[in-house]
Amino acid sequence: MVDLSVAASVVAAVVALIVLVLLSSVEKRINSLSRLEAKVDLLLKQAGIDYDPHKDMPDHVILALRRGEKIQAIKLYREATGVGLKEAKDAVEEIQRKAAIRT
Repeated sequence: MVDLSVAASVVAAVVALIVLVLLSSVEKRINSLSRLEAKVDLLLKQAGIDYDPHKDMPDHVILALRRGEKIQAIKLYREATGVGLKEAKDAVEEIQRKAAIRT
């Protein structure tokens, strides 16, 4: 008869392995997308095209981010644009990343 604790340990090890494989795959895709984004940015720069998808970001959202109020910035962005929570969070985090604003 198999001890339940041994079976639980084996299951936990298998689950951990699956999670590691999935995380590795996601990390590779993120790295690939980051490289593609950098290439597109370089092409735009070389072509003399000024592309800033967030140029219309409301000033009060930027100010909230600079004060370290990320959640408030997300709320303000949602109010200003009417987008959903995920889209607002993604937009605010993109601004943080591009502008190196830390909360």
